[in-house]
Amino acid sequence: MNTAPPFSFLQSFASRFQPPVWVVDEGQQKIVLLLNHVLMQEKEAQNRLLRKKGSVVHVRWGLFALDLVITPAGLADRALSVAKPDLLLTIATESPVEVLQSMLTGKAPPVNIEGDVQLAAELGWLADNLRWDVEEDLSRLIGDVPAHMLATAARRTLAGLRQLLAPVPPVPASASPPVPTGTEPPKAVS
Repeated sequence: MNTAPPFSFLQSFASRFQPPVWVVDEGQQKIVLLLNHVLMQEKEAQNRLLRKKGSVVHVRWGLFALDLVITPAGLADRALSVAKPDLLLTIATESPVEVLQSMLTGKAPPVNIEGDVQLAAELGWLADNLRWDVEEDLSRLIGDVPAHMLATAARRTLAGLRQLLAPVPPVPASASPPVPTGTEPPKAVS
């Protein structure tokens, strides 16, 4: 009997896959653009980051690494690779399935944090309070009704994924079978 997790091939693929340098560069640039887009929708987020302008954050997950610097506008930009990081954030698990499961349940994946405590607190506030309004952005592109329909379909899909990836609680061995509702136990005849 095979006891390997159902998506273990993803973990082995992710650990061996080395994308070309230009793909990594473009991907990191797109991540920064998306992050700044979300930050610009929330003035309080920019104000919080503004307090730590010039700070460098190094984010690592397995082979993926990204260095960000906080700009004077309270946004993020890619830092030079030689910049000394003020904060190191390392995702503690390399398994994409574990990260996906924690994100789908609304929890942050386990992260090791080293460095500037104040900067870590500001980033923690951002993680707890900053949300991307995807439906609003979609409505600008395709209109309100189609955007709402797509967002509803995406929410249903995510709910299904959450249910699929949720751990199944163990059933106690001593559990008695449930009594069907709407039926009464047989009465003793006297």
